[in-house]
Amino acid sequence: MFLFISGAEIFVVIVLAVMLFGADKLPEIARGLGKGMRQVKDATNDIKREISSSAKDANLDLDAVTDIKKQVNKVRDNFDDFTGPIKRTFK
Repeated sequence: MFLFISGAEIFVVIVLAVMLFGADKLPEIARGLGKGMRQVKDATNDIKREISSSAKDANLDLDAVTDIKKQVNKVRDNFDDFTGPIKRTFK
């Protein structure tokens, strides 16, 4: 199961894509989607890098964000430890 989609549903989507676009167009579509995803990822990384550099230039404390993330992860782990037996009981 991938992204809450079963194997049969993935198969139906693939069959529909082949029927709509044809087998010869699918590689071009996949390449275009890959190129678009790469551009989005590069743009996101550029924005992150720009924010980090401007925060360093302004002498902002970036460790505070890391500390907050650590605390959030710790609370999430504690919550998972607490709810784990309950989830196993109702499976």
